[in-house]
Amino acid sequence: MTNPAYTNLDRDFLILLNDVARLLRTRFDQIARTRGMTRAQWVILARLSRQPGLSQNELAGVCEVEPITVGRLIDRLESRGLVERRFDPKDRRVRRLHLLPAAQPYLEEINSYKEAMALEISEGIDKQTQDVLVDTLLNIKSKLTAEGSSPKLQMAGE
Repeated sequence: MTNPAYTNLDRDFLILLNDVARLLRTRFDQIARTRGMTRAQWVILARLSRQPGLSQNELAGVCEVEPITVGRLIDRLESRGLVERRFDPKDRRVRRLHLLPAAQPYLEEINSYKEAMALEISEGIDKQTQDVLVDTLLNIKSKLTAEGSSPKLQMAGE
């Protein structure tokens, strides 16, 4: 049953999805700042832990930012001794990004915050409902990232 306190706007699926994503980003921004870092730097560390050896351009594509932005973030992480650039043995023009051992405590902290956040936001939501939500989000992601997918939108009245 729909809570009468909600307006139609409060239950708009796309707006709600965007709001939740924004709130999560804001929360992680706040946590990262308390550690003298940015959420973007945390994202890079986490991504490189899962995909070591990405190039700056590949990382920019995954993070959906411009390569110059990733370059600046990597410069800061490199100056802190957390990341290093290594020449690609197959193409000396390309530098591959690798985590250094000093990044490990940050990764542990990131994972700890991520687990705590997951527990906090899933409190009171049973496992079956969580599984349905994850499956639904995976379905949406698949549709949005499908090869050759393009918007099939029509304006009202067309």
